[in-house]
This record gives sequence, C-alpha cells and structure tokens, in this order.
Amino acid sequence: MNSLQLFLPCAAGVEGFLADEIHGITGLTGQDLMTGRGGVVVRASWREALLLNLHCRLAQRVLVQLSQTLYRNEKDLYEAASDVAWEIWFTTQQTFKIEVTSQHSPLTSLNFAALKIKDAVADRFRAKRGERPDVNTQWPDVRIYAHLTTDHATLYIDTSGEPLFKRGWRADKGDAPLKETLAAAMIAASGWDATTPLYDPCCGSGTIAIEAAQMACGIAPGILRRFGFEKLLPYQPHVWQGLLEQAQAAEHAPTAPIYGSDVAHRMVDFAERNAQRAGVADAIQLRGGDALQRMPPSETPGVMLLNPPYGERIVAGGIAGRGRDEFEPGALAAQRQGSHRETAHTDDGGDFFNQLASHWKKNYSGWNAWMLTPDLKLPSRMRLKETRRVPLWNGPIECRLFRFDMMKGSVRDKL
Repeated sequence: MNSLQLFLPCAAGVEGFLADEIHGITGLTGQDLMTGRGGVVVRASWREALLLNLHCRLAQRVLVQLSQTLYRNEKDLYEAASDVAWEIWFTTQQTFKIEVTSQHSPLTSLNFAALKIKDAVADRFRAKRGERPDVNTQWPDVRIYAHLTTDHATLYIDTSGEPLFKRGWRADKGDAPLKETLAAAMIAASGWDATTPLYDPCCGSGTIAIEAAQMACGIAPGILRRFGFEKLLPYQPHVWQGLLEQAQAAEHAPTAPIYGSDVAHRMVDFAERNAQRAGVADAIQLRGGDALQRMPPSETPGVMLLNPPYGERIVAGGIAGRGRDEFEPGALAAQRQGSHRETAHTDDGGDFFNQLASHWKKNYSGWNAWMLTPDLKLPSRMRLKETRRVPLWNGPIECRLFRFDMMKGSVRDKL
C-alpha cells in the first residue's frame, strides 16, 4: 500500500488549483503529481490517501486505481474486473455498488456494463472465499467505479464514501446552495491567502465564509465526517487517529477577519448555525443587510467573494428578493437557453447590478471583488471592466469568476 495510483476528480477548471492543493498537503511533485482532464493523478501511499481525504477542499473523491485495460465489449469488462484482487480490499460481509461513467464508449448500455462488472466481483469472491458479498445500491459499504473511454476501461475503489463536499457541518441551507468544493475553488482562484479580510455580501447559508474561516483557522475540511476507507481492509484505526490528532493540533486562531451578510435574516440564522457546527462561529462576523447599503466591514481593504442568486427577481427590499427562498428551479438553464432573458432588477426599474457596482466604486475603494456568474455580459451590465476571468462550472452550468478592482471615479461611470 506504499505505491498506489490515485485519481482525485474535480470540477472542470479546478484541476490546476487541486494540483497545487495536493502538493501543499503531500509535498508530491513531478511524475507523482500529474494534472489531467477532470482531475489529478497522484502516485502516493495509503497514508497519503487518508491525508488527502482529510485535507482536500477541492477534490470530489479520492479513488484508488486498480486496473486499466483495453476493452471492446462487456465480456472484456468482466475479465478485467475478474483479474482485480477485490478480496484484499473488502470482505464478503460488506455490501458494494458499481458505478459506471463513460466518455465516448461504444457500449450501448452502461447499466449492462455495471451488471457484468458486478458479476465479475461476485464470482471472484465466490471462487476465493466460497461466498459473495451483497449489493446495496443506496448505502453500500464499498463503492467501485468504472470509467470507460473509447477503448480503455479503468477500475477504481473509492476511499471517500460520501462526496468530499459533504463536510458534515451544513445542516441548514437554502435553495440552490453552493457546494463547498465550488466555494473552495472560488477562494483558490481569487488567490486569497488568509491574511487579508474576506467578505461575502450575499452569504446565503454561509458556505464561502465558512470555507474561508476554516482555512484561516487551519481546520481540516474533513475533520467532522466519516470516510469510506474506514470500511476497507487496509484501514488501521490507530493510523487514522494519529492523523486526526495531528490535524486538531494544527488548528489555531484565525489569521484574517471573515465577514458575511445577507438580506434574508433567515439565511443569516442558517449561516450562524452552520458556522457553529463547523467550529468557526468566533471567526466569522455575520449580519443581515442589503448589499446595496452595506458599508465595508473592515477599514482595511480586502477581498469580496460572492455568488449572487440568479434566476430570481431582485426586489428593492434586498439583493436576493426574499433571500433565496423564492428560487425557481430550472430558471438558470432556461435563461441560458434564451427562454428567460429578464435582467435582474429592482422594483423601481433600476438595474440592480449597475447600482451594486456604483455602490462598490463609491464605498469599497481598494477592494477586489470576485463574482461567480453564468452571465458572460455581467461586466458590461455593471459598467465595469474585469481584470480577470476564471472559467468554473457550477454543476452543469458553465460560469465565470470575474475580478473587479474597485477604484473611485471609474471612467466607466461617465459612459
């Protein structure tokens, strides 16, 4: 278990940031750390696989690659799965599940492919142990992943269990919440180093602020949750306990102030409860307030980082109407397809984002504002010129993270 090939999948556009994060956690470089499409390939030990589960903020899972073979049909998949020594990873007393993903696979049914792999796993156990483990598609002890390309089949065993964005602290959330991994990607893309103030004026249930506060306090993102590797045979409780104790010993007082606000007091309540569970209640200042009226929370300029609610009407009472309570599912997709073109606006007819930009330029001189949006025309609507744009995906939605450097009296004000 001292030389495993790991694959850590992540959202598109995050691969480089994830590689930097993995280097910071493990120190790995060169051929041991390679960026690929949709993730990062790592050559590491079993202990480092546990470390990555505990400390990675950007990865979706930590997968151990067990085989990669050429294939043409389902029979080839069966043979490939039959050759894997599953018995060194789990026992017949545990349940398992097969999940198949593909990219240009010639197979017509991924369900049938999963069935053949399941049969191979069961048959190998029956031949080696005289009995086979059961399948559980809802709450399996062990997750096996197969990824099919045009001609290659790669088999993985999952060490994470639940996706890594499930940190264990977000019990209170509104509609269309931002995933913790995407919030962490926004922070990474902004270059915030936990030494300057960070403020989210549309904080919702607090995801961005809480991720930032945990970073500022040195709190490992996986410190509160359980992992799939705890049910695998290589797992040694004393080794894991040692890693947990090291992580807890590394926690410290916040190195930078974190702020969050939201027009919906209900969401601020959610954020406060989430921050309490995440162990950062004392590291974040949360309060209600309209983003068009909130003044800078700090005399020292810092970073504003926000994911404004889209696909809903923004009324004069606040930035997100009644917070995020009136989010309409599917509105984002409809807007991208051209069937919903309404610009976010206030009830008095003014353009909210234009007003927000004016408020920032008047009151937030010296701040850098980063805004995640699927609207590529947002900078022109705000009458601001972005200084950087970073492609990121919010689930299936292609977005841009725009950076705006706030200066008073922008030339764009006169246009």
